[in-house]
Amino acid sequence: MLEGRDAIQRNLTKCKKAKCKVLHMGRHNPKHSYRLGREWIESSPKEKDLGVLIDEKLNMSRQCALAAQKANRVLGCIKRGVTSRSREVILPLYSALVRPPPGVLHPALGAQYRRDMELLERVQRRATKLIRGLEHLSSEDRLRELRLFSLEKRRLRGDLIAAFQYLKGAYRKAGEGLFMRECSDRTRGNGFKLKEGRFRLDVRKKFFTVRVVRQWNRLPREVVVVSSLEVFKARLDEALGNVV
Repeated sequence: MLEGRDAIQRNLTKCKKAKCKVLHMGRHNPKHSYRLGREWIESSPKEKDLGVLIDEKLNMSRQCALAAQKANRVLGCIKRGVTSRSREVILPLYSALVRPPPGVLHPALGAQYRRDMELLERVQRRATKLIRGLEHLSSEDRLRELRLFSLEKRRLRGDLIAAFQYLKGAYRKAGEGLFMRECSDRTRGNGFKLKEGRFRLDVRKKFFTVRVVRQWNRLPREVVVVSSLEVFKARLDEALGNVV
């Protein structure tokens, strides 16, 4: 709205034009123009912020494609530059250079579509297949043998750990009101259920505060009742290890 445009314009006085672009988001965005002094700021359909490529539709597909491309280049370097194919050599290299942290396949990519997640998973399958003796196993068996989670399950683990910290007050100010407890007399479940919201748009269901609720409610009671983060992680890993 015009009031919002004017507020943004007032806060642009201390910015440098060379470092500024306007990224318009939203289906019905009026696409206002902004200026620094007498010069108008150029608009852009996509920009990189803290290493993450963001476009006007908040679509992460391009970022996932770039991450997979970079990861495959690193794996190519490992394959060409390292003669050993032993687990003791390949797995630490993969964990340090490709898989997070601090690798390029970070779960914070927030893949929105199955095709994006499959693109990233393909990189991990390629990496585990490099290890001698595991080439003929299925991808699931290779992960089980190496005690690794799929990237999708790793992202789920990160979501649940963050939810635990919010619920236990680690981020009291920032996390206040993010989740609502489910008021129910039913004894089935973990006894610490969260309320699920209802939304018309599918994209809303992919937000952290929405997608994590159903997964949290499925956790066993012995996982959610603990107060220690380290104990929670250990029990969570055990629970996720039993999930296909």
